[in-house]
Amino acid sequence: MSLRLIPYFVMNGNAKEAIQLYEKALGAQVLFSQSFGEMPENPDYPLPAEAKDLISHATIKIGETDVMLSDTFPGQEHHSGNQVTICISTDDADAVRTMFDALKDGGQEIMPLQETFFSPAYGQLIDKFGISFQFFTEGKQH
Repeated sequence: MSLRLIPYFVMNGNAKEAIQLYEKALGAQVLFSQSFGEMPENPDYPLPAEAKDLISHATIKIGETDVMLSDTFPGQEHHSGNQVTICISTDDADAVRTMFDALKDGGQEIMPLQETFFSPAYGQLIDKFGISFQFFTEGKQH
């Protein structure tokens, strides 16, 4: 099993600008970038026009470190202090479930661990110490 902790920056509509700054200032390389408008549509949750060009997910490489970024979805609250989370990334869905359940104890589940179009097991929580975590299982949906 591989396991990585990845800084994840949640931006307030300026993720593209941040990526450009990190490219110029830190020599970052864009590994992946997708806007909300490029994601598969969900008829139960229509995409607001103002969200189409915002970044739903991007990964950049700064030196040897991957950093993930996204914009806050319109309507979600954004304020200083909650814009950096730790993304726990592994290829082992069972390990993700174990870690998620352990950190959820005494904390707050933000998004239940579930299969998504981009991960076999993805979820978000805030642990009992107030640290925000995202759990991403690498690989394709089954």
